[in-house]
Amino acid sequence: MSDAAHRFAEFPLQPAAYAASLGSTVVIAPHPDDESLGCGGLLALLRQAARPVSTVLVSDGTMSHPNSRKFPAPARRALRENELREALEVLGVDASRTLHMGLPDGAVPTAAADGFAAAVAQLHAYLEAQQPQTILVPWRRDPHPDHRATSQLVHAACRRLPTPPRLIEYVVWAWERAAAEDLPQPGEVQGWRLDISSVVGLKQRAIAAHRSQLTPLIDDDPAGFQLSAAMLAHFAQPFEVYLEAAAG
Repeated sequence: MSDAAHRFAEFPLQPAAYAASLGSTVVIAPHPDDESLGCGGLLALLRQAARPVSTVLVSDGTMSHPNSRKFPAPARRALRENELREALEVLGVDASRTLHMGLPDGAVPTAAADGFAAAVAQLHAYLEAQQPQTILVPWRRDPHPDHRATSQLVHAACRRLPTPPRLIEYVVWAWERAAAEDLPQPGEVQGWRLDISSVVGLKQRAIAAHRSQLTPLIDDDPAGFQLSAAMLAHFAQPFEVYLEAAAG
């Protein structure tokens, strides 16, 4: 068991009914599949409780198989957006409300980079229109540069809102790749787990919709990305892990 898994196992377990307390929610996904991996169970529970859910897809998702000729970049983007749409439908989320930011996969701008201000403005306008009570965002130090950049974008956009929503952080790569300094530090956040046992089947179906990341669907790029069985095992558990900034 990884250090992260040991740490997360100590978090208190919230019942499935707790999901409804989040109210209207926007989930921010750096790439298609992060929404299903990190918080697919929560999204399903929110929709079962009739809470509105909408989605922001930050990157264009094209770098998973950058050398494919059968699927050049525009085709890869279309494929992954279609997979996201199918996954959201499985979870009961209205995919037509998705904001596609189209930022470059692998190079989502950070606060010091060109394009950051424009991306913040785009995201802020969407959040202002949606007025969510809660935003689901990747853990600020999740070990992927796009996840960290997405966290910076979200926090910058939220600072512009007159009433900041509740920010709840989910983990993806921290399960496998987190160094000690990537994990929550004492007093930094409050962690909790959510019981998703009643919807874990829906979550698995949503993950399976992302075929390009699970199978040799794109078979002409030997160096292309594919989620490992060890990584997927973390997301087959009957709970999900969430982190919130500590009070004060």
